[in-house]
Amino acid sequence: MTVKRLEVSPINFYGDNFVTITAYSSHLNGRGDISVYRQTTKSTNVPIIILLHGVYGSHWVWSQLGGVEQVYTNLGQKGLSEFVLVMPSDGGHYEGSGYLPFNHADYEAWIVEDVISAVIDTLPMCSDKSKIYICGLSMGGYGALRLGAKYPKVFSGISAHSSITNIEDFTEFVDRETLNSLQQTTDIYGGDVFTTLNENHSTLAPLRLDCGKEDPLFTANSRLVRQLIMANIDHTFEIFDGGHSWEYWHQHVVKTFEFFAHIEKSNNA
Repeated sequence: MTVKRLEVSPINFYGDNFVTITAYSSHLNGRGDISVYRQTTKSTNVPIIILLHGVYGSHWVWSQLGGVEQVYTNLGQKGLSEFVLVMPSDGGHYEGSGYLPFNHADYEAWIVEDVISAVIDTLPMCSDKSKIYICGLSMGGYGALRLGAKYPKVFSGISAHSSITNIEDFTEFVDRETLNSLQQTTDIYGGDVFTTLNENHSTLAPLRLDCGKEDPLFTANSRLVRQLIMANIDHTFEIFDGGHSWEYWHQHVVKTFEFFAHIEKSNNA
């Protein structure tokens, strides 16, 4: 058996104010890791942004490959409201769990229940009153769209970059063993993003998504947006130059921060 498809942390990005949480989860039947970026503050009830990673990756990639804390810090210097950035592992299922529920483990509940509880229990600036937002890229975008729609009482806003839109889209990235395993999900909507959004449209939080014109998932994202328009589901879709890359996500995660900050401002007005 050979090791393949490694994600290796570079030294390009470095950020202070990080904490790593390893939590035992009954939903995972084991341990899961969570990277958290938070700045020293006297504030309480600071809102939380959950950032979901893509296939092959883990809790460290949003920072070490995406430099997300640099984007957040730069925006903070320009007046962005305060957030805590929470970057969990997907649970380590084959090449990617899809943040889906299965009979053997529930990677959906790991995010929606365990990750949030671990952060609130660990960080004094967060509490049960903290608003929670969810974002992701690629497989993480798939997770953000699904979980954000399914759990409107948990999430106050949804943002997705270069999203996988259904289990068949995974074919572009994963091996047959992973794809076969994802098809065994117990998700009531069969892991389909549009079905999940449509079935929960009446309670849907503010929603945005984007995709690069050169991304192999651009066609799938465009199809999803046409479905949203036909179903009169409110959303914002932005198209940019670029492909399925960390350069793209580093550049455009700013849209997520600005979107969630706008929601925070509106809620506090």
